[in-house]
Amino acid sequence: MSHIYQPVMIREILSRDGTASIREIAAAFLARDASQLEYYEQITKRMPGTVLRKHGIVECDGGNYRLTANASAYSAQERDELISLCDQKIAAYQEERGDAVYDHRRAALGHLSGSLRYEVLRRSGFRCNQCGISADKRALEVDHIMPRKHGGTDDLTNLQALCFKCNASKGARDDTDFQAVRKRMDGRKSGCPFCEVPDHRMEAANEVALAVRDKYPVTELHTLVLPKRHAETFFDLFEPERLGINLLLDQLRREILSKDSTVSGFNIGMNCGAAAGQTVDHAHVHLIPRRASDVADPRGGVRGVIPGKANY
Repeated sequence: MSHIYQPVMIREILSRDGTASIREIAAAFLARDASQLEYYEQITKRMPGTVLRKHGIVECDGGNYRLTANASAYSAQERDELISLCDQKIAAYQEERGDAVYDHRRAALGHLSGSLRYEVLRRSGFRCNQCGISADKRALEVDHIMPRKHGGTDDLTNLQALCFKCNASKGARDDTDFQAVRKRMDGRKSGCPFCEVPDHRMEAANEVALAVRDKYPVTELHTLVLPKRHAETFFDLFEPERLGINLLLDQLRREILSKDSTVSGFNIGMNCGAAAGQTVDHAHVHLIPRRASDVADPRGGVRGVIPGKANY
């Protein structure tokens, strides 16, 4: 984008006799940003277009809107009076609400630091986490999985990259009972060994997940990563919990490699259900460091959970 932003900025300064405000330069960027125009095209159709059509004020013909009343029948003075009324309505509302008018957009942008936004986008591979479209094809936004107004935080585990279309679609159709979700996120099960992990056993933790060394390790530094909430299997986890577990897996991998230079590989596995070998009904991921001398023939890896199926 620097190939567009830099010449646009210089052009804007030159066109204003050598001085341009940040807002004037930003407005010039916006005028050339097709992705933002697409965003507001969707806003036009979904919000004012829908409401004004419902009340019979406008009608749509293909990609064009027009007043239901014959606007050409108005005199120039009548049109000017109507435009003035619209301007007065806008000014009165903005004076009443102040900066809060566009809080919905500021909330979408998240008031997040540049480094945090970059980390979320980097983690997603600069693609939308929902539809997979890349950032160079459609503008990406950093979205709170659980919205702030429903108790969501700015923790990395609660952030995802969504293109503006998926983000708008999520908001339009989401009828989640977030109060019930928050209550479930605090759920613990009495007597569950993973719901009652003492602080001194934790190797690492974030807002939704934690890590402990396995009590019966199959290799040195064998570690378990699990949600803080009681959830029986991977398939019962909320998306922030899956993100939190992945973040810890990345962190622990780096730490293990720095501690033990003989580690040259990892097995990552989860037992979901008794038939798969699960013995503790609290979801947990095994991070098992592997070394060249662990077994005579490591080929097949996790396929070895079924005897005789590792080699093929």
